[in-house]
Amino acid sequence: MLVIFNPIAGRRRAASLWRMLDLLVENGVMVEVAETQHAGHATELARNAALEGRAMVVAAGGDGTIAEVAGGLLGGDTALGIIPLGTANVLAKEYRLPTTPRAIANALAFRRTCLLWPGLARFSECEHLFVQMVGLGFDGAVVHGLRPTLKRLIGRGAYVWQSLWESLAYGFPPVRLRIDGKAFEAASVVVSKGRLYGGPYLLAPNAKPTAPGFQVALFEHPGTLPALLTGASLPLGLLPRCPGVRVVAASCIEFSDANAPILTQSDGDALMATPRSVVDAPSPIRLVVG
Repeated sequence: MLVIFNPIAGRRRAASLWRMLDLLVENGVMVEVAETQHAGHATELARNAALEGRAMVVAAGGDGTIAEVAGGLLGGDTALGIIPLGTANVLAKEYRLPTTPRAIANALAFRRTCLLWPGLARFSECEHLFVQMVGLGFDGAVVHGLRPTLKRLIGRGAYVWQSLWESLAYGFPPVRLRIDGKAFEAASVVVSKGRLYGGPYLLAPNAKPTAPGFQVALFEHPGTLPALLTGASLPLGLLPRCPGVRVVAASCIEFSDANAPILTQSDGDALMATPRSVVDAPSPIRLVVG
């Protein structure tokens, strides 16, 4: 079993990883660990492992690391395992994956799988795979402004702090898009594969991450007060019913060339450009669930 780990995760998360790996070895599993050296390295490592015919590759990290590993497994038979070590771990919560070290080790040892159907954010010269969501506008601004040191210190609280700051500082330029050919405009947009957002919080009740298609959350009202209202509704499970929030099913999302550059995030990682479109990946990936 190859485990791909981002050493930037920090000492505490590295210690958690080694505890889980010890349990895997106790279960008779042969484990090899590869540390990533740069952005995109996890995709390269996973792709090489798939070409070698490995049955499973494990991503140890947050949703961004998982997405990178998934990108290297797309189109092959190698299964994707997860050791959730991120701040929000949205995908792990989406699939109700085990959370204790022993339960995670047992799940990886037994290798029962289900489907994960990723999305692709398309740019002029490349594509970026995501497993949970792409956010444009206010959502992207929060991730772009987030300081890694604060994130390590207070975890999800860093997102709350940055959201409060961006609600005052962000300019809310309009995001113009077409959903399956129909024109829309919003202050912020989240294209979601899954039901959850920001951790265990409900965003898109009708999402099916095992199948093609997306749920697009349109945050229609710009400004500080609407941003604070949607933020307050999130932990209450009321975001899909919040005034000014509209959730639309989609198979293809296109973003207008008339948009000013819009800050964008993918699975909690900042992207350096605005995508031209979002479509389904050509095939699903087998995800180990226990």
